[in-house]
Amino acid sequence: MVDVIPATTRTVLGTCHHDCPDSCGWVATVDGAGVAVKLRGNPDHPYSQGELCPKVNRFLDRVYSPDRILTPLVRTGPKGAGEFRQAGWDEALALVADRVGSAVAAHGGQTVLPWGDAGTQGLLQMTSLDRRFFARIGSSRQIGSICGNTAGAGMAETYGSRLGADPLDIAHSRLAILWGTNTRLTNRHLWPWVEQARAAGATVVVIDPFRTVTAAAADWFIQPRPGTDVALMLAMMHVLVRDDLVDHDYVDRHATGFDEIVAQVADWTPERAAAECGVAADEIERLAIAYGTTRPAFIRTLIGAEHHTNGAMFFRTLSCLPVLTGSWRERGGGVARSVGSWADDFVDDSVFDAPWLAGGAERRGINMNELGRALTDPDLDPPVTALFVWNGNPVVSVPRADLIRRGLARDDLFTVVSEQFLTDTARFADVVFPATTQLEQTDVVVSWGHLWLGWNERAIEPLGESVPNTELWRRLAGAMGFDEPELFETDESLLERALTKVDLGTLRTDGFVRLAMPDPLLPYVDGGFATPDGRAALVNPALAARGLPVVPTYVAPGVPDDARPLVLHTPKVHARFLNSSYSHLPGHGSAEVGPWCEIAPVDAEARGIADGDLVDVQSATAGLRVRARVGDRVAPGMVAVPFGWWGSQHRDHLAGAGDLPGAPTADDTVVAAGDVTGAAGRGGDASTPEP
Repeated sequence: MVDVIPATTRTVLGTCHHDCPDSCGWVATVDGAGVAVKLRGNPDHPYSQGELCPKVNRFLDRVYSPDRILTPLVRTGPKGAGEFRQAGWDEALALVADRVGSAVAAHGGQTVLPWGDAGTQGLLQMTSLDRRFFARIGSSRQIGSICGNTAGAGMAETYGSRLGADPLDIAHSRLAILWGTNTRLTNRHLWPWVEQARAAGATVVVIDPFRTVTAAAADWFIQPRPGTDVALMLAMMHVLVRDDLVDHDYVDRHATGFDEIVAQVADWTPERAAAECGVAADEIERLAIAYGTTRPAFIRTLIGAEHHTNGAMFFRTLSCLPVLTGSWRERGGGVARSVGSWADDFVDDSVFDAPWLAGGAERRGINMNELGRALTDPDLDPPVTALFVWNGNPVVSVPRADLIRRGLARDDLFTVVSEQFLTDTARFADVVFPATTQLEQTDVVVSWGHLWLGWNERAIEPLGESVPNTELWRRLAGAMGFDEPELFETDESLLERALTKVDLGTLRTDGFVRLAMPDPLLPYVDGGFATPDGRAALVNPALAARGLPVVPTYVAPGVPDDARPLVLHTPKVHARFLNSSYSHLPGHGSAEVGPWCEIAPVDAEARGIADGDLVDVQSATAGLRVRARVGDRVAPGMVAVPFGWWGSQHRDHLAGAGDLPGAPTADDTVVAAGDVTGAAGRGGDASTPEP
């Protein structure tokens, strides 16, 4: 069927805002009444090339969903019950100003805690004026990151910075290793470049504890036990040294600590690593030899591996491999993680800061991953008595959801949420403000998967009474009686000051612009690492002061003294939703199977579990009840529970949903013997979706 678009329509260029490396360009078609009637990929975008993912292909259903929050809401029922009444903006703002002002008067500014994430990942709408607003209050500061910081820090321990290769250069490789990344699903627009490499003769290798759709499409799949990748890397280094596959010229000129690395890997034989990671010794040997003899060899990774206690060591160690082989010399060599840091020279978001607004007041840092602890710690002084949440759903996406719910239910906590839908977190709010979608706001998107900035033009007027985040902070500042001009700066002015090295005219006209970087991007072809001596730190003595190993070191995943431990894995395997977004919408969560847990046949048999049984997955702190899938996608000794479902989609609804963590170190969670059991026999409870 051919779409028939009336002549009175117009098209508007935009960029997807989701927390995804692809940052796709799109084209919205808007009719004469101002209604968006079509959304498709921008065929001129050099990276996404006209394709959108299954989530965003249905984005208009999200924009025009009857479940959208389109007016301010004020709580009328118990916290967590999701019972609200509609309110006008003046009433809602006055209520927030009164309650937050009283909290600050009683406890000081640090009693206020901001919690924002990357649900909207634009330069303005993710975090800009909020920094100034909370500085003016003198609030506590949100620190840390659910994803990205640990991975970047690990890479910087070797290179001095987070900077790596351009992911698109994988097309020039002859050995393309996808390590801990489900490229076809979570970085899908990179896959054509992988296929280009394969068409030119490259071998595609996937290394992952879960047999993903990417693994199924690879030439070679290697499946280590969760958290054991560093053992595999050290054994690869052992073989590289043993067989003299090291580029000694590159190492001598551009690295320090080679002798220490040689000593460190001397006893990390493939046989020793095999015992740790469950990969056969001959397969480890084959991988190491292939990596050491194939030019160019490219490693692509993302952030999944940081979700372990020793996640930074994964990236620190992985970064050593292309140094040892000198694969940074060639296009199609090196390692790529996030390229977002390359934008730092072109996008200055420090202009959004205004620390002087705090008037010298002390502002403590509270890690966003410890929200539950912050809300329930009786010794925290002052306590958090006012919480703002935007761009995220921490009840589903942050560890210790049980503590978060307990904290959000406190009578003395006043919670403000900016949202598009009544999420598990918004159900606990005292006031909910209606947030716009990407079609209803202007922004610039900095990609962390490619080197193009994306422009997003507002295509339609905000639905109902919804507002962009920047407008929310302006209105809140006015309601609080603040009058500093920095709190009311326009979006246009903010962008002009942050993008002084970018041609805004071209960006707005074309919808994208490539960062003014060399092409090809060969960051370490002649060394030039961001370390003090300009050399890659195979040994990093500075780490000793932090109590960390100075050379790459394997630490086995912690398991209890139990005969049958299972390690939890929380993969992202759904095509129709992202993190906790979309799983509640028709045609998204309803089109996926789940929630479920997957367990290997040997582990299922030991526990009397059959495919389709209802099972309890229980950690030391919390648990949930889901259907079992028995299959070979998971390695023995692990159980996989995919991430992103809301409480209402679980059998026990809010009481049991999301309690197992889905953020940093989640994949170190141990489910001990007896904690996964056939709870209801064959068939189980009909209220749970069949797998």
